[in-house]
Amino acid sequence: MNSSRAAALPSGATLPMVQEANDDDGAASLPPEAAGTVRFEVRLDNFSGPFDLLLSLISKHELDITEIALARVTDEFIGYIRALSAAGDDFSLDEASEFLVIAATLLDLKAARLLPSGEVEDEEDIALLEARDLLFARLLQYKAFKEIARFLGERLVEESRRFPRDVALEPGYAAMMPELSWRMSPPDFAALAAKALEPREPAPTEVGIGHLHAPAVSVREQADILGHRLQEHGTLSFRQLTADADSLLVVVARFLALLEMFRDTVITLDQAAPLGELTVRWSAGEREWDALSISEEYDVDVST
Repeated sequence: MNSSRAAALPSGATLPMVQEANDDDGAASLPPEAAGTVRFEVRLDNFSGPFDLLLSLISKHELDITEIALARVTDEFIGYIRALSAAGDDFSLDEASEFLVIAATLLDLKAARLLPSGEVEDEEDIALLEARDLLFARLLQYKAFKEIARFLGERLVEESRRFPRDVALEPGYAAMMPELSWRMSPPDFAALAAKALEPREPAPTEVGIGHLHAPAVSVREQADILGHRLQEHGTLSFRQLTADADSLLVVVARFLALLEMFRDTVITLDQAAPLGELTVRWSAGEREWDALSISEEYDVDVST
């Protein structure tokens, strides 16, 4: 096909495969829709040629590429050239050369396929086998692309006939909708926008302890009370020492006070049995003892 005519045609167009006619002159007929089209060509590392034509030949026979009779392929290509001539088109010598390259490649692949497996030691034979697999993969990929393109084309044509329904809402349905009344003025919307854009307060870096309270009962004060009672009576039980306690905190504070007094060796603790009655005895005698000697850790104000 002449170059000036091919340049004016869209790229990727395909010329349908033609059959040899059974008439006397042997010329193949060319479909009218084939006029004005060019074939999609692909260029690989091992050959370059009209890929559409190669795909049509292989797909038509539905055989392995090595099982195709090259003479038959050549006859069909000649019929293709005759069809172009019958239609008044000139074929390019480059096109014929490209077909010869394809035929030579197919011949090499077929020869490599017929070799026994143990004799395939030449690097060129191995390269030909790899080229065969690559050719098959390209053919299948191209066939898949053509099927997808055909499907998308049909969908585009089908969807081009559809249009959205662009009409107003029918009065009967419009009457069912409640009327929208604006209760906010533009300044109100502006105030809301300003409030939404205000920077938020940063996260606090310190944890407040204002909710924590100081000790409600002083251990030192309770120790002073217990010291005077034990000095007066000598021996008392824990139950007696806490009989006048008005809260559980007082009981706990007096128990802690006894432990501090026991550490100062001014009292002794006796318990006849586990969980039995705890007896407290004053053991300091006449030695002076002051509740101020008790540790201050119990009376520290945790809120400061």
